[in-house]
Amino acid sequence: MKVKNNSRANLPAMLLIFLLLMIWQCAAMGINAAYILPTPWQVLVRLWELRDPLFGAHLPATMAVVGIGLGLSIVLGLALAVLMDVSKTAEKALYPLIIASQTIPTTALAPLFVLWFGYTIWSKVLVTVLITFFPITITVFDGFRSVKTEMVELMFTFGATRMQVFRKLKFPAVLPYFFSAIKMAIPLSIIGAAIGEWLGAQSGLGYFSRRMMTQLDGAGVFAPVLLLSVVAMILVEIVSILEKKLITWRNA
Repeated sequence: MKVKNNSRANLPAMLLIFLLLMIWQCAAMGINAAYILPTPWQVLVRLWELRDPLFGAHLPATMAVVGIGLGLSIVLGLALAVLMDVSKTAEKALYPLIIASQTIPTTALAPLFVLWFGYTIWSKVLVTVLITFFPITITVFDGFRSVKTEMVELMFTFGATRMQVFRKLKFPAVLPYFFSAIKMAIPLSIIGAAIGEWLGAQSGLGYFSRRMMTQLDGAGVFAPVLLLSVVAMILVEIVSILEKKLITWRNA
């Protein structure tokens, strides 16, 4: 029964994906120029043909950037959110700067990072952090603000310390917001890594896609993009499973 219910729940998504693939197929056939818009089948065939360099060299390079960048973004985002929750002065000082950081065009900063750090992993990591830390910071901070002031004051009345209020009240309340932030940050971290590799790298899926573009290989351009999309969906699904395991009261 559970398998049938899961199949029915996934049916709308499967139908939508099928519809989008049909639209893509018809558009590609109408254009009839594979170097501009290849068909889905051509992309899959090219992905299989390029499996050795994609899976052996470029995917691990991109995942290293994503892993380091996302890890740093989580630490930075949580630290900023906690600091703004603890101190109103810090909130007034940091919040406008955090918003302003997202108005800077990433494509303008990425070449500067390459000049500063060369074609090392850190130029791509900085691009990833710049894009990714924002949703984590803002979402987690909103989670802290969602905690009712009356509940905090009640715990203080009962003699609870600030640390006890954080552990017993704020931390559980923020967990759903944290997982939502991570699910938003994963695709953004992959986009940031790809942008960094596209603008300056010697390996990675973004670099590989740019190289295929110079060869007018449309299917070769789409193959790494498809791979990145699949990886993002898998990672988000893993986080969703962890969320259900850890936030049991939400499922109830």
